[in-house]
Amino acid sequence: MSAHCQLTGRKPGFGNSVSHSHRRTSRRFDPNIQRKRYWLESEGRHVRLTLSARGIKTVDTIGIEAAVARIRARGEKV
Repeated sequence: MSAHCQLTGRKPGFGNSVSHSHRRTSRRFDPNIQRKRYWLESEGRHVRLTLSARGIKTVDTIGIEAAVARIRARGEKV
């Protein structure tokens, strides 16, 4: 599963791990990605979305219909 949110577009960030001796090695900060299934009333089917924790809260606020409209407006297939 790719580490990006379909709704918010959140992707991994990159940086360094810094050891006690202050050596730096490359690392990746992944967003909290979850696969969640929603019932889409207008199409009479379930949709499975890959969302970050922030994306799930956004769906709870604006509703699944508006969230799917935003995802489709970005050009992603649902």
